[in-house]
Amino acid sequence: MSSPEDKAQRVLAALQTKTSIAPLTDDEPAFDLAMAYRTSAFVTAARRARGETPVGWKVGFTNRTIWNEYGVHAPIYGPLYDSTVTHVTGLAQLAIGHLLEPRIEPEIVFRLKKAPSAHMDEETLIGCLDGVAHGFEIVQSIFPGWRFKAADTVAAFALHGAEAVGPFTPMPGWRTPQEWRKLLERFSITLFKDGVQVDRGVADNVLGGPLSALRHFIGEIARDPDQEMPGPGMIISTGTITRAWPVAPGECWTTRVEGLVVADMTLTFTSGAEAIR
Repeated sequence: MSSPEDKAQRVLAALQTKTSIAPLTDDEPAFDLAMAYRTSAFVTAARRARGETPVGWKVGFTNRTIWNEYGVHAPIYGPLYDSTVTHVTGLAQLAIGHLLEPRIEPEIVFRLKKAPSAHMDEETLIGCLDGVAHGFEIVQSIFPGWRFKAADTVAAFALHGAEAVGPFTPMPGWRTPQEWRKLLERFSITLFKDGVQVDRGVADNVLGGPLSALRHFIGEIARDPDQEMPGPGMIISTGTITRAWPVAPGECWTTRVEGLVVADMTLTFTSGAEAIR
């Protein structure tokens, strides 16, 4: 079996050259999640060395309604970088020419004001947050046709390509932790492509709500020997509320959020390519 460093170089080469590769588990079926997170740590170190700075985390496969579609039946996580996160307001554009088989995911994003701990319940966890926003994650697959196993996704950047984050609503603001918990369990997001509705998802899809997804992530990263607990200013994207939908340059995607005080989003895609490091 090749080393985690070798696997990291393989997936980084695929990212840099925009070239699809076979899933790592095809050649090495014994490649498991523990080895995948070790590979991910080497990927992050290499991206840091190239000048990219981690600014948060994405939690993937929290939406239980799509587990059977992808054959991945538990959440995974991976870093977000200053080179992949864009903060937007109103109508925005995003280049996707550098991404492989991109798909769009409407998500809820939290921003930390202090480091949480694994023992916290959801209402206590709210005290570690200073904002909540709606965002679009653009995921990508270096594995053709989105065929992979869970370990492959972890090693390949947790499928992260780009993140567009809308304005943050302050937390807790005038709401109590109990009120926030209820709001974050009951909202919905409707997704439109070029003005036509394509999907609608509810908060419960993501492990019972984004706050539950955040709590799950905090528990998992606390057990990861290669990672530190995220701290002040870091953002956490908690997973798609709807299915993930293929996107292409020229399309305009819009959301309508009901039941949560975050801004709707409108994103138009272009064929431009961001710098790939």
